Amino acid sequence: MRVLTEGRGMAVRSVALTLLALNVMVAQPVGTRRAVPDQPGAAAFRRNGAGPIRQVPTIPAGSSSASDRILKSSRHHEYVKIATGETPGDSVAAWVVYPQVRGKAPVVLVVHEIYGLTTWIRAVADQLAADGFIAIAPDLMTGKISPATPDSAPQLATQIIRTLSPATVHAQLKAVGNYGLSLPAAKQGTYAVVGFCWGGSTAFAHAVANPELGAAVVFYGSSPASADLSRVKAPVLGLYGELDARVNVSIASADSALQASGRKFDWQMYAGAGHGFLRNQDGMSGANLAAAKLAWPRTVVFLRNTVGR
Repeated sequence: MRVLTEGRGMAVRSVALTLLALNVMVAQPVGTRRAVPDQPGAAAFRRNGAGPIRQVPTIPAGSSSASDRILKSSRHHEYVKIATGETPGDSVAAWVVYPQVRGKAPVVLVVHEIYGLTTWIRAVADQLAADGFIAIAPDLMTGKISPATPDSAPQLATQIIRTLSPATVHAQLKAVGNYGLSLPAAKQGTYAVVGFCWGGSTAFAHAVANPELGAAVVFYGSSPASADLSRVKAPVLGLYGELDARVNVSIASADSALQASGRKFDWQMYAGAGHGFLRNQDGMSGANLAAAKLAWPRTVVFLRNTVGR
């Protein structure tokens, strides 16, 4: 199927004029394949007026207001330690947030960035819980770094995370996912993963490592090697900023490999947005916030249609 390109040609200029007349700025996808349209109600997320960036309460907080969002949250959250191996000392710490819903809820793991389990990642988990999921954000550097370091010394966190064994990381994620499914409040079935940057790449790779995975959402993370993608069985959603060439160069090969395997890979690229647009919502002259306003509702619908059924 042909990859559609928006933002080029007379037809797109006509659309731009229409949007200008409505005084609305929208992060239009510049590339998509088999992607579902933005869902009804998404227009409410598209306003981006002039002046200071305003936080949107129905999407995750940007990095500047993540701490405040957590402090004001009424949802139950807690730190837990989860056994991840046969040896008693093999464990990983995790931040768990429960939704305020009737009945049981699906489980979604939040895979942190290269900076580790930061306040911002915990705020993302809180928003997932607000959207009806049991959100679990594991600290994949447990025992290797102080819990306070990701916020206070991101460069040190970056150095340490590069030493992690991928096999160990995927074993830990699977153990955390199984823990989540064992919770009395959890909907039975399988879990999903949502990852950002390093965590986005890890979430995509986890679909390779765990064929039983329910779904993967990749926020601006590089794709696995094409030869490995034949093992993917879970549907994958990729969300990318247009100005992120390092990551985006890996999309086409993944798309071709998954299409050849008959797997579902929906992806969107948002015009003018850069790497890390969900965290850095005040960047790229409003394009990052506009992308975040569209990408998050798409994420929630995708998760509800996969592990939420």
